[in-house]
Amino acid sequence: MKQTANDQAIIDLYWQRDERAIKETDRAYRARLLSLAKNLLHDAQDAEEVLNDTYVRVWNSIPPARPDSLKAYLLSIMRKTAINRFKASKRQKRVPAEMISSLSDLGDMLSDGDSFHSEQEARALGDILTQFTNTLSDRRAFIFMSRYYLCRPIDDIATRLGCSKSTVNKEIAAIKQDLRQLLESEGYKV
Repeated sequence: MKQTANDQAIIDLYWQRDERAIKETDRAYRARLLSLAKNLLHDAQDAEEVLNDTYVRVWNSIPPARPDSLKAYLLSIMRKTAINRFKASKRQKRVPAEMISSLSDLGDMLSDGDSFHSEQEARALGDILTQFTNTLSDRRAFIFMSRYYLCRPIDDIATRLGCSKSTVNKEIAAIKQDLRQLLESEGYKV
């Protein structure tokens, strides 16, 4: 992603330790970040709390970080923060059904029940997933990322694409089959 002039100005504010950085970040990215958090958590109050936690994490990480893309950096931190909140909710048995269904689709395929033996293996799998996503058409990449990265409901994806839920489900099945074949060819047990 390319850095905008406004994003560069916001990063400069963080580097100057100017609290306006958070206000400008909120003004520019609040809607997008809250949308991601709500898709992941399905709870408006939790989403607001995760948004605030995200701003604190960004404040604490810039500097020393100087992200190439503020938008990608924010979304990554928001996603990690929301997933941590999700895991805490799971321990408390407050797990939204939509989150379980979207992640379990891939989880069943990507893991044989054992945890990764190393961070290196996780990174290698991440590289394979990135390469896989880059081979998808724009439409299929949108569906894959919407469903498995942003945890959007099938209804929402169908609405955004102007098609039926059935069509989206068929495309997800085809994407999963292609991913399964790639993973098997890379030596993963699927």
